[in-house]
Amino acid sequence: MTRRAKGVVVAGHGVASGRAGDSPFPSGTIALQAPHFAARGLDLTPFVPATVNLDLAPHRLRVRTPRWTFRDVEWTDVHGPETFSFVECTVRRGEEAHDGLVYLPHPETKPMHHQPSTVVELLLPRLPDLAAGETLEVAIPDDQAVLE
Repeated sequence: MTRRAKGVVVAGHGVASGRAGDSPFPSGTIALQAPHFAARGLDLTPFVPATVNLDLAPHRLRVRTPRWTFRDVEWTDVHGPETFSFVECTVRRGEEAHDGLVYLPHPETKPMHHQPSTVVELLLPRLPDLAAGETLEVAIPDDQAVLE
């Protein structure tokens, strides 16, 4: 079974994409992390190397069994290794559906740039002219995570 929820695109920190001026990662964290995930079996090349932040309020995502979990990923010398999980998803924008991933850096290993509990970070193919304030619908398989 798959759960669906609508959410609003919100501005993120700009660190994943490299747009944040004060970030120690000018090429973006996703671009730096992607080779580490690829070496462990997850190819992120179908996706833009940035996250789309979707506020699902009042819902929160509770992870059950993510499709992928990578522990102790040493992708930078700025801080220690991190653990990441990924949940498959489908995002509907109008009549178009796009396969993507929910990107989940584990908070206990992530030293900075935390998101509000109702915001999910999505890795998606390029969605032309996507902007903050736009509504998207996300569908997530119940066996990987649930929307509460």
